[in-house]
Amino acid sequence: MALLPYFPPLDPQFDILYQDDSIIVLNKPSGLLSVPGKHAVHHDSLSYRVTRVYPTAKVVHRLDMATSGVIVMALDPVAHRELNRQFSNRETAKSYYAWVYGNPKQNAGSIDLPLRCDWPNRPRQMVDHDQGKAALTHWHCVRRESDRSLIKLVPITGRSHQLRVHMKSLGHVILGDNLYAEGEALAMAPRLMLHAATLELRHPTTKEWLTFQAPASFATN
Repeated sequence: MALLPYFPPLDPQFDILYQDDSIIVLNKPSGLLSVPGKHAVHHDSLSYRVTRVYPTAKVVHRLDMATSGVIVMALDPVAHRELNRQFSNRETAKSYYAWVYGNPKQNAGSIDLPLRCDWPNRPRQMVDHDQGKAALTHWHCVRRESDRSLIKLVPITGRSHQLRVHMKSLGHVILGDNLYAEGEALAMAPRLMLHAATLELRHPTTKEWLTFQAPASFATN
């Protein structure tokens, strides 16, 4: 399989939203991998850039390469273990914004569809009621235009491509999605119009409940 071109944004190298002795919270741009890929051409990534400056930084969770927004890394082993525990136990909270194709009939709802990898077409994921893992997303419509809608998404689970596949299953694929959109929906945006806007978690050391925000540039106009 031929490698897809990879031209990650270079400026800034990384955008820090918050930092202390235990954690660093960043605003990942669209087009940059969260972690290095298997091939040398995919070595550049957010974690690679951060660890060049903060060698102890460790990945806790990931965003798809095409998705932008809030992501946290741990700066010491204690923080890494605690944040991993919080994410594994679904004790964190996240919200995203996405422009989707068309207008949903309802103003809000929940999508409860199990997902698994579509192996012949990986990295695509698919709905599978027999072998898929449970996946739940809450959503509501923030704005409607003639050919698209701005949706706020709140994932309860964290499956790979969950929001992208769930919106496709609703009949409203995310604009600019090069894996799941086709034709007009793919051409209507220069990038995947999906952004991780907020991340809430308990500080691994102080135990204070914290909220980090990175407003989506495409959702503020």
